[in-house]
Amino acid sequence: MGDQEAVLDGQYDNLFARAAGYLPDSRAAIDEWQADFVLRLGDGGGEFSPGVRELEALIKRDGIVRMYVSQMIQEVPPPHQHIKGVDELLAALDLIRTTAPQYNPDREKRVFFPMSALFVYMMMTPAGEALFRNEKFNRAIQKILKEWCDYLDSDRSAGVLTEGEDGWLSAPAVNEFDLDEYVTEADKKKPHWGYTSFNAFFHRELLPGKRPVDTDPAAVVSANDGAVFRIARDVRETDDFWLKGQPYSLVDMLNGSPYTSRFLNGDVFQSFLAGSDYHRWRSPIDGVVRSAEVVDGLMFSNAESAGEDPTAGTYSQGYQASVNTRGLLFIESPDARIGMVCVIPIGITEISSVTIGVKPGQPVKKGDELGWFSYGGSSMCLVFEPGKVRFLDDLKPDRKIRVSARIATVGH
Repeated sequence: MGDQEAVLDGQYDNLFARAAGYLPDSRAAIDEWQADFVLRLGDGGGEFSPGVRELEALIKRDGIVRMYVSQMIQEVPPPHQHIKGVDELLAALDLIRTTAPQYNPDREKRVFFPMSALFVYMMMTPAGEALFRNEKFNRAIQKILKEWCDYLDSDRSAGVLTEGEDGWLSAPAVNEFDLDEYVTEADKKKPHWGYTSFNAFFHRELLPGKRPVDTDPAAVVSANDGAVFRIARDVRETDDFWLKGQPYSLVDMLNGSPYTSRFLNGDVFQSFLAGSDYHRWRSPIDGVVRSAEVVDGLMFSNAESAGEDPTAGTYSQGYQASVNTRGLLFIESPDARIGMVCVIPIGITEISSVTIGVKPGQPVKKGDELGWFSYGGSSMCLVFEPGKVRFLDDLKPDRKIRVSARIATVGH
């Protein structure tokens, strides 16, 4: 059992949600949360939501999905098998969709992603790895996540936005999330500080002047707050993105876009957003939006090929750039030295809703808002044509970046 627990520790440490601060540092806290959550499920006498009922019907009619779901639950090691069967799993999903996360200042115990906490051991099983890549199962989970997103968009979710001990407006939260960059003293006198829902708080607007734009015409700026994951050069048209090392595959990342050929052998800059980061994204260049779309994809799938992860649980992001739900925004600069840049906001786990706020044909200035993430894990790729930019020398893995600040300079 000791070896098995060590393996689970390694897999848990590699989860994006833990690395980004949405799940507790301590895996023991997951077991405590799951045990307590199961006690809240009740007798199952209520009626499930339409999304949960649809998942229930899929499991009943599709033998492959039913096999994987049953095996996934059974393959969880007994000490961690708090969900005992399909009925409990469905009841848990139904409860989560009307539950807003509560704040906890203790990183050892906090559970900000309840669905990730529910699935954490199941995702690590062989059956779970297969199930979370199953298209039918993934679509059903997305519908439940959409129901949860609707709840978090509603005023029913604002009850956790308080100054109490477990409130998102408490003194520790103000410090952790730098909330003074987002609210004024007048805002603090309003109910819930003026936020009408949990999602309104999550993708909150900065106060004017808090992220100044580098206006140097030669500067390419960050599209988001976050931390550096990787800079990759000479990116191929197609590659085995599931292999260890996580190479990028342009055809898969860009979903077969007709613009793909412009980026062959180009550069990819990828960063990830922690829970405390600003979750709106802005244009890295001046230009015109040539194309803007959201590509539906996976939500909870990780690359088991990532292996031991010295980057604190971020290796799977290279894989997720090719398979997860993501936005594709192609922006063309009038400056031939810059050319076209593709901005790819990526949803990772939970809702991770990608909302694009611009349209094809729309001109944008560097630093203009392009869209935002609703609640969930988030990563961002910027794809550049070959030979167009020179990245700053200090952009090493885990280095913090800020939206609208320079990350690269035009030309080599």
